[in-house]
Amino acid sequence: MTERLSAQLEFLKRADRLKSVDRANALLDRSRPENSAEHSWHLALWALTMEPLAGDDVNINRVIRMLLLHDLVEIIVGDHPIHLETDWNAVERAERAAADELFSLLPDDQTSAFQALWEEFEADTTPDAKFAKYLDRCQPLFQVLCAPTPNPDHVEVARENLSSGRAAYLAREFPQAHALASALLHAQSTPETAFSERLAFLTEADRLKSVYRASRLLSDDRFENSAEHSWHIMLFAWVLAEYAQPGVSLDQVLKMLLLHDIVEIDAGDHPIHGQVDHAAQEAEEKAAADRLFGLLPEAPQHAFRTLWEEFEAAESPDARFAKAIDRFQTPVGNLETGGGSWVDYNVTFAQIERRVGTPINRGAPALWSWLRPKLSTYFSENTVG
Repeated sequence: MTERLSAQLEFLKRADRLKSVDRANALLDRSRPENSAEHSWHLALWALTMEPLAGDDVNINRVIRMLLLHDLVEIIVGDHPIHLETDWNAVERAERAAADELFSLLPDDQTSAFQALWEEFEADTTPDAKFAKYLDRCQPLFQVLCAPTPNPDHVEVARENLSSGRAAYLAREFPQAHALASALLHAQSTPETAFSERLAFLTEADRLKSVYRASRLLSDDRFENSAEHSWHIMLFAWVLAEYAQPGVSLDQVLKMLLLHDIVEIDAGDHPIHGQVDHAAQEAEEKAAADRLFGLLPEAPQHAFRTLWEEFEAAESPDARFAKAIDRFQTPVGNLETGGGSWVDYNVTFAQIERRVGTPINRGAPALWSWLRPKLSTYFSENTVG
């Protein structure tokens, strides 16, 4: 197990670099550029939210996985804005070489499976890939058009994209999205559709990209935000699914992790090793869930709230594995960065065993068996504080 898990973790640690790849578009509040990791999380949320608009032949679970992977090659080749003059054939060659390099870090069986899914997205021929591409065309448009004060230059890019660029085909393929984008672009009244009634939730979700956690990127450049964290632990759960207990549904786990931190938009992040009033935190998070999921129509509101509550309760096999992965990612990162948040919060090994080891051991005991000796060595060799 050690050699295989080491390869999997090498891939997951390399994936951390996607959080440092800036895109051409900005957050809705225009405070900074959006990065490719949080963009990938947001697209996965778009997929789950817009599932009723997908065709009967679309498997939304495969779409979510495609979107988790689709921009991973940008770790090596960077983002290429659609409005700039670009040799797209050269970009395609570079991205395929990057995919070969990145996915080869995984064990052979996972290399084949992950690369095949990435290539399916790129080919854009299957129903799943087409729906994933629709969403990848939509999110940047609405990121511009729903901003409180849209960037005029970005609005012009969106205008051209809708009329004759990559998004023009949405008029035929995804008409509700194209009609709403056109109405927003021309300051017209917006049509009430299944698409439009889900957009407020997706727009509000952008704020999770501005909620910062106690943990840092592996580059140690800055603190991690909760949107890119959610993307990363979804990838962790997928890659490490074989360490779950029997009967766990990975699809359900991924959906839980997609939604698990969204209440932090209102309630903020509460570091596991900080001084927290847990009763007050629980009340804040429940109020946040009421408001945020309340932005959705009744059916997804109930479904999303149920997933979030199942994760919080951590009683089902799916939720226990999701909690284990949520606890596992940060120690892996802290071991890479010389202690990270353990140093900031004067954490002891006993605290780690209780706060981290217990949930990991409940949901993924093999991962705790691997991690515990490494933590013991770290804390025996380092005086934290």
